[in-house]
Amino acid sequence: MRSVKKYLAECIGTFVLVFFGCGTAATVGCSAENGTGYLLTALAFGLVIVAMAYSIGNVSGCHVNPAVSLAMLINGKLSVKDFFGYVVSQCIGATIGAALLLPFISKETGLGTNGLYKGNVGLSLLIEVILTFVFVLAIMGVTSKEHFGASAGLVIGLSLTLVHILGIAYTGTSVNPARSLGPALLVGGDALKNVWVFIAAPLVGGALAALCYRFMDSAKKSKSK
Repeated sequence: MRSVKKYLAECIGTFVLVFFGCGTAATVGCSAENGTGYLLTALAFGLVIVAMAYSIGNVSGCHVNPAVSLAMLINGKLSVKDFFGYVVSQCIGATIGAALLLPFISKETGLGTNGLYKGNVGLSLLIEVILTFVFVLAIMGVTSKEHFGASAGLVIGLSLTLVHILGIAYTGTSVNPARSLGPALLVGGDALKNVWVFIAAPLVGGALAALCYRFMDSAKKSKSK
């Protein structure tokens, strides 16, 4: 029953992320000329994480992102069973979130899907790996100490806002395979064709962040001895 509650929390959290984050992106628009749209979209994604961290964080940890769950698995903070349960729940939540946007926003808006930067797969992979690395590294650091607990949700939300402010101009910012997959499944076309980039890159970035943080943390502990 405990696992079911955690998976439900992850499903709800990712649903809210896509509904409000992608919904804001599709509603306000994120063209190069629309700086206000950039900022509103970045804030929407960041504020969702703040809200969810303080509502479902005590149930599931509020990963709402397979890249975060992978990082937690690598660093021994999540079991293999829960990793797969989390990822499936996150993808379901993201798809529901995108589907419930359709009565309000036509899929011609793109539903906040991601796109390749200048049609270049390599550059798109690179920017997403970097953005996810920074985001997940912040998560690993702020969740590693109990005294950060009260402010962790705010720090994580602001970190997501930060990577969106830069990344929207290049790929629309994924840093989250579930967030990209849900809308792409409903929009289809190029969004679905290229969604593998926004699944693979965040997973690589998240794994690198987990390994990097583990190395730095172990070095610090060895030095303190």
